[in-house]
Amino acid sequence: MDARTETVQQADVILDVDSLKTYFFTRNGVVRAVDDVSFQVRRGETLAIVGESGCGKSITALSLMRLIPDPPGRIVGGRVVLDGTDLTALDEAAMRDVRGNHISMIFQE
Repeated sequence: MDARTETVQQADVILDVDSLKTYFFTRNGVVRAVDDVSFQVRRGETLAIVGESGCGKSITALSLMRLIPDPPGRIVGGRVVLDGTDLTALDEAAMRDVRGNHISMIFQE
Protein backbone atom coordinates (compact mmCIF):
# COMPACT_ATOMS: atom_id res chain seq x y z
CA MET A 1 0.00 0.00 0.00
CA ASP A 2 1.41 3.41 -0.92
CA ALA A 3 1.26 6.52 1.29
CA ARG A 4 -1.60 8.06 -0.71
CA THR A 5 -3.79 4.96 -0.36
CA GLU A 6 -3.08 4.84 3.37
CA THR A 7 -3.99 8.55 3.72
CA VAL A 8 -7.28 8.03 1.86
CA GLN A 9 -8.13 5.04 4.04
CA GLN A 10 -7.37 7.01 7.21
CA ALA A 11 -9.60 9.85 5.95
CA ASP A 12 -12.47 7.35 5.66
CA VAL A 13 -12.24 6.46 9.37
CA ILE A 14 -15.24 8.02 11.13
CA LEU A 15 -14.69 6.35 14.53
CA ASP A 16 -11.27 5.42 15.88
CA VAL A 17 -11.17 3.73 19.28
CA ASP A 18 -7.61 3.27 20.47
CA SER A 19 -6.60 1.38 23.64
CA LEU A 20 -9.82 2.25 25.48
CA LYS A 21 -9.81 1.34 29.17
CA THR A 22 -12.80 1.69 31.49
CA TYR A 23 -12.43 0.55 35.07
CA PHE A 24 -14.80 0.36 38.02
CA PHE A 25 -13.37 1.06 41.46
CA THR A 26 -15.17 -1.01 44.10
CA ARG A 27 -14.62 -1.94 47.73
CA ASN A 28 -13.40 -5.32 46.53
CA GLY A 29 -10.90 -3.88 44.08
CA VAL A 30 -10.68 -2.68 40.51
CA VAL A 31 -12.85 -4.25 37.80
CA ARG A 32 -11.30 -3.82 34.36
CA ALA A 33 -14.57 -3.85 32.41
CA VAL A 34 -12.97 -2.58 29.19
CA ASP A 35 -9.25 -3.24 28.97
CA ASP A 36 -7.33 -2.04 25.91
CA VAL A 37 -10.08 -2.18 23.27
CA SER A 38 -9.23 -0.83 19.81
CA PHE A 39 -11.19 -0.73 16.56
CA GLN A 40 -12.01 1.54 13.64
CA VAL A 41 -15.22 2.15 11.72
CA ARG A 42 -15.05 3.65 8.24
CA ARG A 43 -17.75 5.71 6.53
CA GLY A 44 -20.51 3.44 5.28
CA GLU A 45 -19.57 0.54 7.56
CA THR A 46 -21.74 -1.01 10.24
CA LEU A 47 -20.19 -2.41 13.39
CA ALA A 48 -21.81 -5.02 15.62
CA ILE A 49 -20.30 -5.70 19.02
CA VAL A 50 -21.23 -9.23 20.07
CA GLY A 51 -20.17 -11.54 22.86
CA GLU A 52 -21.17 -13.41 25.97
CA SER A 53 -23.11 -11.81 28.79
CA GLY A 54 -20.79 -9.76 30.99
CA CYS A 55 -17.94 -9.50 28.48
CA GLY A 56 -18.02 -5.68 28.26
CA LYS A 57 -20.20 -4.91 25.23
CA SER A 58 -22.50 -2.45 26.99
CA ILE A 59 -19.69 -0.82 28.96
CA THR A 60 -17.73 -0.36 25.72
CA ALA A 61 -20.73 1.34 24.10
CA LEU A 62 -21.44 3.46 27.18
CA SER A 63 -17.76 4.47 27.24
CA LEU A 64 -17.97 5.66 23.63
CA MET A 65 -20.93 7.83 24.61
CA ARG A 66 -19.22 8.93 27.85
CA LEU A 67 -22.16 7.67 29.89
CA ILE A 68 -20.20 5.69 32.51
CA PRO A 69 -21.39 6.56 36.03
CA ASP A 70 -18.49 8.20 37.89
CA PRO A 71 -18.09 6.98 40.57
CA PRO A 72 -17.62 4.03 40.52
CA GLY A 73 -16.60 3.82 36.85
CA ARG A 74 -14.14 5.87 34.87
CA ILE A 75 -12.45 5.88 31.49
CA VAL A 76 -8.83 5.60 32.59
CA GLY A 77 -7.07 5.44 29.25
CA GLY A 78 -7.27 5.45 25.51
CA ARG A 79 -8.93 7.66 22.94
CA VAL A 80 -12.29 7.75 21.20
CA VAL A 81 -12.00 9.91 18.07
CA LEU A 82 -15.22 10.65 16.19
CA ASP A 83 -14.76 12.37 12.84
CA GLY A 84 -11.51 13.95 14.02
CA THR A 85 -12.71 14.98 17.50
CA ASP A 86 -11.35 13.22 20.58
CA LEU A 87 -14.47 12.60 22.66
CA THR A 88 -12.42 11.75 25.74
CA ALA A 89 -11.10 15.33 25.77
CA LEU A 90 -14.48 17.11 25.55
CA ASP A 91 -16.20 18.72 28.52
CA GLU A 92 -19.70 17.53 29.43
CA ALA A 93 -21.49 20.41 27.64
CA ALA A 94 -19.70 19.65 24.37
CA MET A 95 -20.35 15.94 24.83
CA ARG A 96 -24.10 16.57 25.25
CA ASP A 97 -24.04 18.28 21.84
CA VAL A 98 -22.30 15.27 20.29
CA ARG A 99 -24.77 12.75 21.71
CA GLY A 100 -27.78 12.37 19.47
CA ASN A 101 -26.44 14.79 16.87
CA HIS A 102 -23.32 12.87 15.84
CA ILE A 103 -23.39 9.57 17.70
CA SER A 104 -26.18 7.60 19.32
CA MET A 105 -26.86 4.26 20.91
CA ILE A 106 -29.85 1.95 20.76
CA PHE A 107 -30.17 0.47 24.24
CA GLN A 108 -31.07 -3.19 24.56
CA GLU A 109 -33.98 -3.75 26.91
